[in-house]
Amino acid sequence: MKDTRRTRVVLGGLLVVALTMITIDYRGGADSPLRGLRDLGAAVFGPVERASAAVVRPVGNTFDAITDAPGERRRADQLQRQNQKLREQLRSAHLDREKSAQLQRLLGTAGMGGYKIHAAQVISAGQGFEDTVTIDVGSRSGIKADMTVMSAEGLVGRVTRVGPATSTVLLATDQTSSIGSRLEDSKEIGIVQGRGRRGLGGGGETPLRFQLLDASAPIRVGQRIVTLGSQGQRPYVPGVPIGVVERIEKPTGQLTRTAYVRPFVKFTSLDVVAVVVAPPKTDPRDAVLPPKPKPPVTPTPSPSKTPKASKSPHSRETPEARPRSTSPSTEPTAGD
Repeated sequence: MKDTRRTRVVLGGLLVVALTMITIDYRGGADSPLRGLRDLGAAVFGPVERASAAVVRPVGNTFDAITDAPGERRRADQLQRQNQKLREQLRSAHLDREKSAQLQRLLGTAGMGGYKIHAAQVISAGQGFEDTVTIDVGSRSGIKADMTVMSAEGLVGRVTRVGPATSTVLLATDQTSSIGSRLEDSKEIGIVQGRGRRGLGGGGETPLRFQLLDASAPIRVGQRIVTLGSQGQRPYVPGVPIGVVERIEKPTGQLTRTAYVRPFVKFTSLDVVAVVVAPPKTDPRDAVLPPKPKPPVTPTPSPSKTPKASKSPHSRETPEARPRSTSPSTEPTAGD
C-alpha cells in the first residue's frame, strides 16, 4: 500500500473515530450506547485471544523458568545453608548449656575436696586392650603423667601418656588399674581393681572389685568408697569418690575379703572431666561424697478401735425394765 496523502487522511479519520468511540464507551459505563458493539467484539475476538494465550503462555513460562532457574537455585541453596546454620547454632547452644552445667558440678565437687583442677573434654576412646580415653589437654596446659582425673561424679582414672595438646587417661575400670581406697565411716582400707570392659556393658556385672585388707573388718552393702591417696599424692589424690558396695562375697577364710563396687562415674558416656593439677592441703576424707539418700518412709497403720455401743439420750426406761421391789405389801387385807 502506497503512502499517499489520501491514505494518511483515511488512517487519521479511523483513529479519530476509534478515539471517539472509546471515549463515548468509557463515559457511558454500563449504559454505554456501544455496549452491544463491545459484546460483539468480545464474542468474535475472545476465542482468538484465548487460543493465542494458550499457545504463548507455556512458551513464556518456559522462558521465565529458564531465565529464573539460576536465581531460584541460588535462593534454595541460600535457604538450605541458613537452615543448616540455625540447626548448628541450636545444637551448639544445647551442648554449651550441657557443658556449662557439667562444669558447674565439676567445680563444686573440686571445691568441696580442695582440688586444683584443669578442665578437659574427652575427645576419643581407646580401641586397644586397655580401657583408655584421650582428653584435649596436654603438656602445654601443665598436664603431667600420673595425675588424677575425675568428673563431677567421682574418679575417672589417671594420666598415663602426655602429648603437647592431648593426654591419655587409663580408666579405673582397666584390669591393670589398682587404687588404694578407704571405706566411709569405718575408715577400713583396701584396694579397688578394675575388671575390664565386661563390667561396662550391664548384664548385672560391676566393673570394679574391692579387696578389703582386713577380712574380719565390717563391710556392708551400700557403703561407699573413696580414694585413700598415694604417696606424694600421685597418681591418686585422697577423698575422690569411687563407688558403692553392691555385693559382698561370703568369707572363705582368706586374708582379704572381696566386694564388688558400682562406680559413681558412668564410663560409657564420659564428656567433661578434670585433671587434678594440685592436691588438697588436707585429706577431705568423706567430704566429697554426695549426701546419703534418705530411706523411704513407710506409713505405719493406725490401730483400729472397736466402736462402743452408746445409749441414746432420748431412750427411756420402761416399767418392765425396772427391778421389782421384794419388800412385803403394806396394803390392808380384807379381814381387817
